[in-house]
Amino acid sequence: QVQLVESGGGSVQAGGSLRLSCADSGRTFTTFSSYKMGWFRQAPGKEREFVAVIGSSGGLIDYGDSVKGRFTISRDNAKTTVYLQMNNLKPEDTAVYYCAADLREYYRANDVRGFASWGQGTQVTVSS
Repeated sequence: QVQLVESGGGSVQAGGSLRLSCADSGRTFTTFSSYKMGWFRQAPGKEREFVAVIGSSGGLIDYGDSVKGRFTISRDNAKTTVYLQMNNLKPEDTAVYYCAADLREYYRANDVRGFASWGQGTQVTVSS
């Protein structure tokens, strides 16, 4: 069973950095490594937005246009954890960040409909 728990959120000034982690406590590294993992975010009053995705072997990597060049997604299958390194943060990055997982490697990889399992989210607040 997929159990995703995000951590690492917080408050930071514009230009700062944060590193989010998403640990899957429900699976072994063997099964975790079969899942594509994604990060999405949702600001108040807005729809959930794609941030980044990484495929099961790391071959598939994609980013939302608004974070390209600033955010980096990575995974450690042995630790059943996916990370999101966020640099040069902007006030518009303020949102609740969600981790997501799905077995379908290339199915809607940058869309909420392509992910069956979700974490509870972690708040990121960037002040100007």
